[in-house]
Amino acid sequence: MSGLPARLASRRTALKGAALAGAAALGAAACGPGRKAAASPTPTAPVDLGAESAVPVGGAKLYRNAKVVVYCPAKGEYKGFSAVCTHQGCVLTEIVKTTGECPCHGSRFDVTTGKVVQGPAQQPLPPVPVRAEGGKLVAGPGGPSSAATGSASASSAATGAASPA
Repeated sequence: MSGLPARLASRRTALKGAALAGAAALGAAACGPGRKAAASPTPTAPVDLGAESAVPVGGAKLYRNAKVVVYCPAKGEYKGFSAVCTHQGCVLTEIVKTTGECPCHGSRFDVTTGKVVQGPAQQPLPPVPVRAEGGKLVAGPGGPSSAATGSASASSAATGAASPA
């Protein structure tokens, strides 16, 4: 019977190891690519997006690093939305015409309005104020165009431009 305690201790060690490995795998999956960070889905400080000319009239541009999409309905007018999917927080990867696409579960959004075109997302993309300053687009709070509508009528731009076909 002297081998029984050693076998039980060995079994407990193996079970603890399996439990820790499972917990670590869950933690890694939760932090995987495209997952929502604890941060806000919209900029909390002004973000320089680059040249105003990068967003064509009638087109949109995805600024993936800034997590913003910008649409230009008319010359000098810009509408901005968060590029963070409202389903589970993945960042949109591309814009086809005026539809933003989420790579994680297939949600699609109309980047002219932020509305859901295809689920599983249920909520629209939150608006982001966008304004033009000195030929550059700036997203986020601050300045005269920081209305809750996410639009700017003076000027603004985006990166990853797509124009209507």
